[in-house]
Amino acid sequence: MAGRGSPFTTPTKEKMRPYADRIPDTQYRDILNLIMAEGVRTHNKYQTKDRITHLRTQNMEFDLANGFPIITDRDIGSFFRKPIAEVICFMHGARTLDDFKRIGGKHWPNWWARWVTPEKCANFGLEPGDLGPGSYGPGFVRVQPDGSVFNQFTEMVKQMRDMPWVTTHRVTPWIPELTLQHKELQRKVVVAPCHGDLQITITGDTFTLRMDQRSGDVPIGVPSNMLQWAAFALMLGQVTGYKPEWYVHSIHDAHMYSDQVEHMKELVEREPIPFPTLVINDPSIKDLLEFRPEHFDLADYNPHPAMNDIPVTE
Repeated sequence: MAGRGSPFTTPTKEKMRPYADRIPDTQYRDILNLIMAEGVRTHNKYQTKDRITHLRTQNMEFDLANGFPIITDRDIGSFFRKPIAEVICFMHGARTLDDFKRIGGKHWPNWWARWVTPEKCANFGLEPGDLGPGSYGPGFVRVQPDGSVFNQFTEMVKQMRDMPWVTTHRVTPWIPELTLQHKELQRKVVVAPCHGDLQITITGDTFTLRMDQRSGDVPIGVPSNMLQWAAFALMLGQVTGYKPEWYVHSIHDAHMYSDQVEHMKELVEREPIPFPTLVINDPSIKDLLEFRPEHFDLADYNPHPAMNDIPVTE
């Protein structure tokens, strides 16, 4: 598998493997090829296009010494800070569109605007602009029965510092009583969390971060999910002192939509290009909640041309 086999150093521009020595990684396009070759067509009555779904795709395992996992098969460099901003908003418990704008600043994840229209929010008994109490932010940063706030991210950092040997360095945004729905249960979330189930395992002075994704739009959503959670690994490394060695990305329901197939056929024919470098430009930050999108810089990024006309299915 691409990237395996080399000793890890810290993921910085100075200590990462030189760009010329990086091995092009094909794991993302391998999943696209697998979906197109073996995927099963399904339909969700809440969506406008059919899905082609594969339920047994391989994990993507990224050695962070081999470059940072931002796809190079098409250019997404113009908005790489937006997915990072989204994760930062989640870390602060963002629930509404106004929360995303306030926390994310000029890089706020504006794709959420299409999901919190008056019509869509009304389907779940929510006010316009409200993602709901079952969304990512309230799932990660939960209000307890006594009114106190429990931030899973900051509490996990404390555990990593105090008890690095335990195997319970986990966070999840999933709240079943707010995300499931049947005749007797009304869900309270516009988009049930699709990604963000994290497990961190420390070995020596390094750690591996695994992100399990219940559902992934591989052409559109997954590239953002790859880079945002790998960026979170860099943040976690800086504030804990442990070095992020591997980022593992698992997708339970990997799919593309019927109107995306022709674009992906073109994409997988492009020559693989090595991953770029992502760095945190302020080494003084030691509090996870102090990070902002502006603290990340992208270098060595030489992708294929953008594909700005890939359809997004709602």
